[in-house]
Amino acid sequence: MKWSVLSGVAVRAATLITLSALVLPIVGCGKASAPSPAPVSFHAQGQPARLSDWHVLVADGGHLRLNAGVEPYALNTALFSDYAHKLRTIWMPPGTKAKYDATEAFDFPVGTIISKTFYYPRAAGDSDAVLRAPTQPGESRDGLDLTRMRLIETRLLVRRQDGWVALPYVWNAEQTDAVLARAGDSVPLEMRVADGRPAHRFDYQVPDANQCAGCHATDNSTRAIQPIGPRARHLNRDDPWHPGDNQLTRMAALGRLDGLPASGIARNARLDDAAAPLADRARAYLDVNCGHCHSPRGPADTSGLWLDAGTQDPIRLGRCKPPIAAGQGTGDHTFDIVPGKPEDSILVYRMDSLDPGAMMPEVGRATVDEEGVALVRDWIRDWVGQCSGAGDAGASRPVNTALRP
Repeated sequence: MKWSVLSGVAVRAATLITLSALVLPIVGCGKASAPSPAPVSFHAQGQPARLSDWHVLVADGGHLRLNAGVEPYALNTALFSDYAHKLRTIWMPPGTKAKYDATEAFDFPVGTIISKTFYYPRAAGDSDAVLRAPTQPGESRDGLDLTRMRLIETRLLVRRQDGWVALPYVWNAEQTDAVLARAGDSVPLEMRVADGRPAHRFDYQVPDANQCAGCHATDNSTRAIQPIGPRARHLNRDDPWHPGDNQLTRMAALGRLDGLPASGIARNARLDDAAAPLADRARAYLDVNCGHCHSPRGPADTSGLWLDAGTQDPIRLGRCKPPIAAGQGTGDHTFDIVPGKPEDSILVYRMDSLDPGAMMPEVGRATVDEEGVALVRDWIRDWVGQCSGAGDAGASRPVNTALRP
């Protein structure tokens, strides 16, 4: 996988805005501005029952806004979650900084609150149906217009003295607050697609606390919860809310990131960047969707299939590799990846399945990511060579394989 690098970290001071500018009151002709919300409240202990107890996001049923000091961020390629849109934010106590890491999640100070709000555009003329659609009007640096968007859940990762804790909150029907759902929840949705296909009904699954740990415990030896998205290769991109700025250099310029190097910073490809090589986009997709488990240290380390960005060994990536303990998840296929034959590859079969005993990822989706599956299909189709001895002792040996991962 080819990584581009960031160089020239100088950021024009004129392009920087204060964090408080992220929260813009609604001011109409002859109307007074809305009162300022209470400041962000870090709870060092306990499990606050309502999202509003944290004061990270401010909702009034018509708009969802970021509180002062809460900074939004975006990823190069994001985790698929049933086509939900996501508003991601970070808040750190004033005067504190995160420490840069070249490959792992940044080391955030105690008191940090990371939020991820899942929402959908509303279907026109129907307050209940949602749209499978890209960015829509009503999504901006000021927050979300709730007449156009439907909030589903907000997940918090909170850095306390003893480590990170995960807290899922489900939004009420009035879109004014979200309630703690430690046991998870199921939200029935009707999703419509603009291409005229019939509406799709499914149950959106809010993960319980154990399922949160299933993904965020990225080191199988410690089982400690860690952030996944805030890593250099995911954050190294243009800031969508501040054109001309890079997210990492802006974070450093604002005094919120320590140790950012001047160059050599890894960057995952953008899934929607048609100019990026196919292999780079596929590897970025697998990294963010699968690599936190399928890595040398992740919960799926014993599978022998490692899909994180750092893995370059073709066998570890699945080439002609028989499954170790997939059970019915193989779909009667023999190898994780068969060069040139995505339809014979276990990896594609599991991504394209909704069978609870076969689907991958195991949690976090109730629909198939059609675009993601198509991307990985094209990537595997681009490999050349063949696997020998299907079903025999030599099955893992590739024959005349010129791999292009």
